[in-house]
Amino acid sequence: MKNIVILISGTGSNMKAIVQRAQSQNWRERFQASVALVLASNPNAQGLAWAQENGLPTAVVDHRAYKDSPNPRHAFEEQLIQTIDPFKPHLVVLAGFMRILSAETTRHYAGRMMNIHPSLLPAFTGLNTHQRALDAGCKFAGATVHWVSEELDAGNIIDQAVVPILHTDDEHSLSQRVLSAEHQLYARVIEEHLKQ
Repeated sequence: MKNIVILISGTGSNMKAIVQRAQSQNWRERFQASVALVLASNPNAQGLAWAQENGLPTAVVDHRAYKDSPNPRHAFEEQLIQTIDPFKPHLVVLAGFMRILSAETTRHYAGRMMNIHPSLLPAFTGLNTHQRALDAGCKFAGATVHWVSEELDAGNIIDQAVVPILHTDDEHSLSQRVLSAEHQLYARVIEEHLKQ
């Protein structure tokens, strides 16, 4: 079985889209694949409750629990790896996981860890992507699925979805349309990967 581990921090809307696609397209039988774990960095993540209600195995590795460690980031990521690795993941999917991972962790999952970013990379890495696109006068925005690398939002691009920027757009309206595109893109990219 190809195990998929999904990492979230908040509402988990991309996680939900992936799980729903997995169920509707019967990934278990078609690709011998399933979502083996939904892991949250925030114990209050709304997506965690949804995953539990839908019968998915869940775990929490709260980054705040390690703030008094000599090296909080290392302690958090060490626990993250110890929680993920027993599932022998074919794919680790970052779906609104709001932690920047160290080079050590990204190397550990090299070629197995995907992320989705709400811009047309390489443009607008990091945060506030929608407002930055509006401020720059861009005609298009979008989302990018990429392999996670040591450098933030710089891994090899797998696929992108383009969303036109309307003259009536503000940050909120643009972000909602990009998020809808993300939901379609990410689940489809994962499915294409599972076919290989």
